[in-house]
This record gives sequence, C-alpha cells and structure tokens, in this order.
Amino acid sequence: MSDVLVIIPTYNEIENISNIIETVMKYPDGFDVLVIDDSSPDGTAAAVEKLSEQYPGRVFLEKRAGKLGLGTAYIHGFKWALAKDYAYVIEMDADFSHNPDDLTRLYHNCKDNAADVTIGSRYITGVNVVNWPMGRVLMSYFASAYVRLITRMKLRDSTAGFVCYRRRVLEAINLDGIEFKGYAFQIEMKFKAIVKGFKVVELPIIFINRRLGTSKMNGSIFGEAVFGIIKLKFDSIFCKNKF
Repeated sequence: MSDVLVIIPTYNEIENISNIIETVMKYPDGFDVLVIDDSSPDGTAAAVEKLSEQYPGRVFLEKRAGKLGLGTAYIHGFKWALAKDYAYVIEMDADFSHNPDDLTRLYHNCKDNAADVTIGSRYITGVNVVNWPMGRVLMSYFASAYVRLITRMKLRDSTAGFVCYRRRVLEAINLDGIEFKGYAFQIEMKFKAIVKGFKVVELPIIFINRRLGTSKMNGSIFGEAVFGIIKLKFDSIFCKNKF
C-alpha cells in the first residue's frame, strides 16, 4: 500500500473521472485514489468501480446516499485514510482544474521539506487562474483577502482546494467538530491547522477552469464563508474545545 492517498469528491463527473484517475495512476510515487461519490445519477460511481478492478488495492470508492456537501465528503475521506494508516492525504478536484502533475510537488513538500500542510496556491505569485470569468476571479481573490483580515492568517489562498496534509494534522484536528460543508470548509481546515501550530506552506500552481462537466459553486457557498469566518475566529478565542 502507498503512504499517500488522493481524495477526489464527485457528483456527476462522468466526463472527467476515468481520465483523472488514469492520469494519477501513472506517477511513480504510486498515489492511491479514494473517490467519494454522492450518488451521482450519471454513472460516475460505476466508472470508478470498473477502474478499481483494473487497479486493485490502489483505486477505492465510497458511495454516499445523496449530495451531502464537499466538507462532509472530505471528512469522510480523512477518517477513511486514517483508518487505513496513510501518512499523507491530498485533496483534489476531479475536473483537471488542479493539474495532476502538481501532486508530486505537494506530496514531497510535506514528505521531504517538513511541511505539515502544503497548499497549491493560486495567488502566492499573483493571480494564476486560467479561463475563469473575471467576476469569479475577483470574488475568490478578495475572499482570501477578507479571510486574512478576519483571521490574521498570512495565507494568500485560504480557500484553495488542492492541499496535502500530514497524518498528524488530521489526527490533531477534531474532524467531528468541523462545521462548514462548502467553500468555508477549506478555510476552517487551514485555520485550525495553524492555530494548532502546524507548519502550513503555499506552493504556486496554475488553476485552469474545468473544460468538461458543470461547476458545483453557488451563492450559498460564498455566504457560508463570509459569515462563517467571523464565527470561526470567535471560536478560536472562546471555544477552543471545537478545535
């Protein structure tokens, strides 16, 4: 078994899932893949099951009963990874917006360079986003600026979803206490890792908007982030048992 697991949450990703898994399988680091599928009606889970037969012991599927949210999908995956004794866990989207070639950089920055959390950052060297509408670029960029203002984190891309965690980080964070299900989940995980004293590092990546399939982003996800960050900061001062 590999020491590193790539978690890919899915809902209706039939156009991407086989290609992304086949791509991840080719890297010499030997990444294992866990797909968390929220009962996609388009056959995503069936495609993963077929690949799990092709790559036994490397491709895994967890099916959930309905669309339950990005954050809960990752928490499910984190707990699964801890139970299977993986040393490193990477979050990644299914749609190639995260370049699989960057998996090796994120993994080795934790394994070889003593980072506890490595973030694939869109904004550490400017704005490295391709084919996003300008409105969405500005919303994402200023959301990270807002998070820095409220939380005092120095991260340039606190909302990033391409992240490698050391096992000890996931063990230290109260996963059952993670409150946010959408956009704010990514912020909450990074904030709690920093509050607990872990070394969090950003590496520059180029984020490319999906070419196939449909984005799952919506306005309620941003609303959760805007108001949730204030509560997160408050809890870090007065309710540390949640961390």
